[in-house]
Amino acid sequence: MSTKALRLGTRRSKLAMAQSGQVADAVSQVTGRPVELVEITTYGDTSREHLAQIGGTGVFVTALRDALLRGEVDFAVHSLKDLPTTQPEDLVLAAIPVREDPRDVLVARDALKFTDLAASAPRGVARIGTGSPRRMAQLNAYARSHGLDIETVPIRGNVDTRIGYVRSGDLDAVVLAAAGLSRIGRTDEVTDFLSADTVLPAPGQGALAIECAAGNADLIAALGALDDPFTRVAVTAERSLLAALEAGCSAPVGALADLLADERNVKEMRLRGIVGTTDGSRTVQLSTTGPVPQAHDQAMALGRVLADEMLAQGAAGLMGERAQ
Repeated sequence: MSTKALRLGTRRSKLAMAQSGQVADAVSQVTGRPVELVEITTYGDTSREHLAQIGGTGVFVTALRDALLRGEVDFAVHSLKDLPTTQPEDLVLAAIPVREDPRDVLVARDALKFTDLAASAPRGVARIGTGSPRRMAQLNAYARSHGLDIETVPIRGNVDTRIGYVRSGDLDAVVLAAAGLSRIGRTDEVTDFLSADTVLPAPGQGALAIECAAGNADLIAALGALDDPFTRVAVTAERSLLAALEAGCSAPVGALADLLADERNVKEMRLRGIVGTTDGSRTVQLSTTGPVPQAHDQAMALGRVLADEMLAQGAAGLMGERAQ
């Protein structure tokens, strides 16, 4: 292959630059070519509206994909949870590297855990900030079932802005993704890792997607060295569930595919999914377990099976956003 520098398209945020820098180093190692970051501003970066208002689907990736199609960059790095579930024919996900911790985390005042927040909050109501209807739905549902008094407050902004609401006393806590804080070296600020039994993450959360033009066979082959097969089938199943529910990226849908293993071998895959109203008053939460998918179609089928069961339980009526 050429020794010319490869151009990596990335969003400009601190988190995007950090994770793209890590991918750039890995790509340079497997290709023997230098990699330069090309910063691209997306609509999701400039809009001040809440994601549920602007639709969520594709707002952080469209500009990157346009740059790929115009040949302005050779490949792009996305947070997989931001990708629409329909893949363009002229672009390919060449690699999905090993997934980081998919869980959500709490950054709270006084180093408090989620279950301790309400008990020590002024007026007995803990104010928790998040821009995610999915997180709101599950936090409120958990609080209802455990007798906790919380108020979920919609917020936007980068990590510093969100944690700043806690430091200033405007909020008692904010919820963020563990993977994002890990990639920028700030996990020491986490006060509580939220179990998937409490809050299921967004489909694909914690995973990155490396995308390039479908016609660039040499680059696709080189990037394939960074692909993790287990991560790929897990997130494929999660995103298949999301697609079958006809839900967009900002709909209140959580999903997580676990690989179940004994001491020697990975035995099965468990896929869990949840849909809920943002006030937590109604949820549909189900799971299915089966053999670890060995191909894309099998992973897709696992997601569709669980989605069908959830729809039969009334999931469609609980989503504020339906994909168009």
